[in-house]
Amino acid sequence: MVIQPIWLGLGSNLGNRKANLLDAIARLEARGIGSIRVSSLYETAPVGFLDQPGFLNAVLKAASAVEPEALLEHVAAVENEMGRVRDIPNGPRIIDIDILFYGSRIVFTDTLEIPHPRLMFRRFVLEPLAEISPHLRHPGPDRTITELLARVQDQDVRRVAGPEWLGRKPKLHFLT
Repeated sequence: MVIQPIWLGLGSNLGNRKANLLDAIARLEARGIGSIRVSSLYETAPVGFLDQPGFLNAVLKAASAVEPEALLEHVAAVENEMGRVRDIPNGPRIIDIDILFYGSRIVFTDTLEIPHPRLMFRRFVLEPLAEISPHLRHPGPDRTITELLARVQDQDVRRVAGPEWLGRKPKLHFLT
């Protein structure tokens, strides 16, 4: 069993957004996706479909021993359990969980692309990611997250709480 560090992007713009993020993290941990570190909480404007409320976003560094496709199944199950509806592309959602990185692996299948294909262009992902893993290298452009953040266009991203928003230390255990 090889434990891999993974980075997940979390977002919510419906209902109690902070409670939704907390619920998602707890559900991931209950599935054995062991949290290592969580970023600050960021409020961000919507991207793509603009006629919707703003998002709260965070990045979670976690660990898992399952393969990327199985991890995707766990992430999708958490989204489904929480009532995520996918009727409008980039539309409002109670929870969105994206697999940003899976160790240093590159994955490209019909259902999954890792690193996440749009993370290099999204300040709402890069800013919290740079906070917890500034020296992580994106294997595509071979740049650190800090370098990618310096290149991204300005977007409406505002830090609203430090990493203490989680209210506890992450629970470290692993999905096997």
